[in-house]
Parts: sequence; structure tokens; C-alpha cells
Amino acid sequence: MDADRTHPLFAQRMDRLTVPATIAMAQRARNLRAKGEKVLSLALGEPDFATPAAVIEAAHRAALDGQTKYPPVDGTPALKAAIARKFARENGLDYAPAEIMVSNGGKQVIFNAFMATVQPGDEVVIPRPYWVSYPLIVQMFGGTPVYADCHEADGFRLTARALEAAITSRTKWLVLNFPNNPTGGTMGQADLEAVAEVLRRHPHVHVLSDEIYEHLLYDGLRHHSLAAVAPDLKDRILTLNGVSKAYAMTGWRVGYVGGPIPLIRAMTAIQGSATSGICSISQAAAVAALDGPADIIAQMCAVYAGRREMVVSTLRAIPGLTCAMPHGAFYAYPGIAGCMGRVSAGGHRLETDQDFAIALLTEQHVAVVHGSAFGQGPYLRLSYATSDDILKESCARIARFVDGLN
Repeated sequence: MDADRTHPLFAQRMDRLTVPATIAMAQRARNLRAKGEKVLSLALGEPDFATPAAVIEAAHRAALDGQTKYPPVDGTPALKAAIARKFARENGLDYAPAEIMVSNGGKQVIFNAFMATVQPGDEVVIPRPYWVSYPLIVQMFGGTPVYADCHEADGFRLTARALEAAITSRTKWLVLNFPNNPTGGTMGQADLEAVAEVLRRHPHVHVLSDEIYEHLLYDGLRHHSLAAVAPDLKDRILTLNGVSKAYAMTGWRVGYVGGPIPLIRAMTAIQGSATSGICSISQAAAVAALDGPADIIAQMCAVYAGRREMVVSTLRAIPGLTCAMPHGAFYAYPGIAGCMGRVSAGGHRLETDQDFAIALLTEQHVAVVHGSAFGQGPYLRLSYATSDDILKESCARIARFVDGLN
């Protein structure tokens, strides 16, 4: 439930804090389910796979072995060593233990970094469309989000021109999130090299590279980390990752980051005063995930790839919808400009993509998130991290909804 922001107890920063649209739409779906409706939700980006059995077994062993005490604030030595191995093996990055910290999911990494650095007047460049939490966290600390638009015609990639136009003397951070949530857009090595050239002209700009979807790539694409593409910029880059998406471990709450020692120390100090170290059992599980066989990820990715093809082809066949082929993550981002200004079978006038999403949930009981919540409409974000049956039925209901527009 949203807070009463007029209460005299609350600080002014509460005026800048809103409920993320992804969470709000998921709650709408839960409310309908509570009334007995059969709601299909494509609103949250959460793998429908089970956590690998070997990971669960590692957590069980850790608990039985007594790994149940307070862990170090910045992560257990075993997990930091596993993260260092992962960075070297998969990203071509050399991070020492002192350059690594572990947090309660990737979101706490972002929170720690911006709390340590962002002040009123500072600007943070965020490619748009964006994950909803980036601007919310920036604004919480008095910073100003500045958006660099990424377009469907460009595959929702960040171009050097758009980045250059967004940077000012007040820019402190650039946020990169590729593969991207919500669009599934990706950036290749050449794209990152172009971004690096811009950053070299602006030495006051630091980079938060959120690579949480790095393993979810299709069509033979390969992930590249900015810090590896431009090693001369490594001391200005935080490379963020976690185990939630690739290993189906969202509830284990393990995020991690590699970066310059002064900033890692500052972020650790903040975490020490907020949550301290994260669950020791989860950290043992994350060690098993990072050091485990890579074929588990490949198997999940193959399933996502099939779902992607089915969802995109079905959406493209619906009159009034467009849909770029996502090359990463597990989201489709269809455009619905052809549906605007029309009236649904249930009498809802569709002036915005939020109108569309609410009417679709109300009339066809399919939960999606409107694209304007991610900064760019009229679009919808659909997660295909769910079963084939749910996806097929959801797409059929979307087609019926659009067919009923007049």
C-alpha cells in the first residue's frame, strides 16, 4: 500500500518515491485472482524454472555445516573468490577480492552506489526505455535522471550520438543495462566501443553497467562487458551482476559488483549500516551456482528462445501491433500505436498504453506493464519467462482484446 505522503512525520524524499509499475500491475493481478478470476500474469520478470538442485543441495550442506552466523558485510571469502573466477572466465575481467562486494540482490548494489555518490544537482544519464528502479533511486537521493532515447528502429540500442547529447557538466553517472529490461535490446562490441569513445571525452562520468541478463542472449550473440572492451575506463566502471535471472534464484537475493576499491569501500560502509552482510546460506548457494556447469543456463536459454519466437510471431500477426525481435533477456516490447484512440469491447477508451494495459487486465485478465512506465510509450512489456501454455493463452486473449476494439 502506498504511504500517506501528507503525514508530517515523513521526509520530503517520500514525495519522490512511487510504487514501481511492475509491482503495481502484479498487485492488480493478485487482487483479481483473490476474487476468483483466472488471471494470466506476464508482468514480472521472474524465471519459471526451479533453482538447480545442486545449488539447493549446497545451501543445505552449508546450513548443516554451521554456516549460519553473521557473514562479512561485503561477502564471504568463498563467494568473492567464486565471483572473481566468474569475472575472469566469462567477462575477461580481473577483480581482486577488495574490488568485489555482495549485496541483497542487484538493486541494493545500485542503491549503495547512488547513496554513496549522488547529491542534489547531480545528473544520471539513463537510456530510455529503462528499468523502472533506476530513475526512482536517483530521485530518492536528489539526483536528476536525464534520458538518452533508444529507438525501436535501432533495436533499442544506445547510440553514441544520443549519449553525447545527454551528457552535461553535471553528469555523474551513466547507467547501462544490456541485454535490456524492458526491451530485450542488446549492444555489441562495436556499440560499446562507440560509447567508450564518448566517455573518454567526459572523464567526470562514471558507469554503472548492469549485466544481470548477460547469459540470456539469442541468435548466436555474445555478451561483452564495457570494462573489458575499454580497459582504460575500468576504474570508472561498476560491473553489476547477480544469480537471480541466469540461475532462477530470484528469491535467494544475491547480487554482486566489481569496481574501484574506494567506491566498493564506501558502498560496503553503507551496507554495513543498513542490512549488514546477506544471508550466509544464500551466499553458499551462489558459490555452487557460479562454479557449477554452464549447461544449465544453456538449457534455460534454449527454452526462452523458443518462447520468444512464438510470442513475437503471434504479436506481429495482430493488426495494430508491431514488435521488434528481442535479442536478449526474456521480454517482448510490442508497440500499440495502432490501437490508440479506440474503444475496447468493454467500453474503455484507449488514450494511453496504461489505458490499454488496465483494460486488457480488466476484460481479458492478462497482466502486462505499460511501456510509458519504462519511459517510452505506447508500448507494452511482456515477460515470456513463463510456461508455453500461459504464453499461448495470453497471446490469444490479447488478440481477442485487439479484435474487439472499435
